[in-house]
Amino acid sequence: MASIPTCVALFTCLVFAGPAIAQGKWTKLAPFPDPSEELLGASANGRMYVFCGLATRPQWTPKGLVYEYEPATDKWTKKAPMALPSHHVAFTEYNGKIYAFGGFVLPPQGQPPAWVPIDNAWEYDPAKDVWKALAPLPTKRGSPVAVTVGDKIYVIGGAVPGPGQSAVHPQRPHTSVGTVEEYDPKTNAWRGRAPMPTPRNHAVGGAINGKIYVASGRVGAAFISGGSSNVGVIEAYDPATDSWSQGLARMAQARSAGAGAVYNGRLYITGGEYQDQGTMATYRSFEAYDPSTNSWQMLAPMPVSRHGLAGAVVGNRLHMVSGDVQSAGTGVHVDSEAHDAYDFEKK
Repeated sequence: MASIPTCVALFTCLVFAGPAIAQGKWTKLAPFPDPSEELLGASANGRMYVFCGLATRPQWTPKGLVYEYEPATDKWTKKAPMALPSHHVAFTEYNGKIYAFGGFVLPPQGQPPAWVPIDNAWEYDPAKDVWKALAPLPTKRGSPVAVTVGDKIYVIGGAVPGPGQSAVHPQRPHTSVGTVEEYDPKTNAWRGRAPMPTPRNHAVGGAINGKIYVASGRVGAAFISGGSSNVGVIEAYDPATDSWSQGLARMAQARSAGAGAVYNGRLYITGGEYQDQGTMATYRSFEAYDPSTNSWQMLAPMPVSRHGLAGAVVGNRLHMVSGDVQSAGTGVHVDSEAHDAYDFEKK
């Protein structure tokens, strides 16, 4: 019997080892009322919230959307707009409120369109539908991830302009960062922490058993069409020791601009986009990472492939909302109204 090449055997072991995850199913729910790309999601108090959105005309104009989804009635409600319309903002929930950090805005009037990173930090109270400004994020950046662990919030990664630049643009030098900054909601104060080993933007993060897992994303540039590369890397941050773990099992599908969330001790990710000289595509593949076995497993694919979609877990469902069916930079935008929810199999 012929031997299996070492690289193939290793890849299979790393990605698919461990007990199988029970397959759930995808369900179609109420369509999103304002189909958009570059949306972000968060859940609080048994509801899902969808933020941001990016208009293509005028170019790169933040829409500042806020919508609330009520699972019991399968209905969307438009809420007060974001205090500062911006895009590629990081969102996380803490004690029933939603926190927003960083992002991009347009340059001052009269300057060419681009992505200007900001240091804004906000607390959104869903019950009162109001925004409150917080102590600024120490490092201006767009497309980071924000994850809550215990009573602290961690803002990780993102993209920043290159030397001598004030904005991020596909034709100008810019870069990814591994910056990690910890926010204390009780004291409204920040402190720097150990940087992420693989600087990146457009990633997905979540907390499992007191650690933060950051998976997927782009290295290099912030634009899929402007010198970036997707990665299938996952790295774990332990706030207790302020240290990172590397060398974990790689994803089966390297991707960026996807969405995901944590459920029952696993990180789930779907969607995203990819480009090379021959392909401009979005993903519908769906995979889950289990830290207890250090393994990824592929699950039933999402019905509609797209990037820049909003994701969040509410109850026993992972909701994936709207996004663009086309990869960025094609000149064609097909913003989907799709609201697909993955029903986790009950044990």
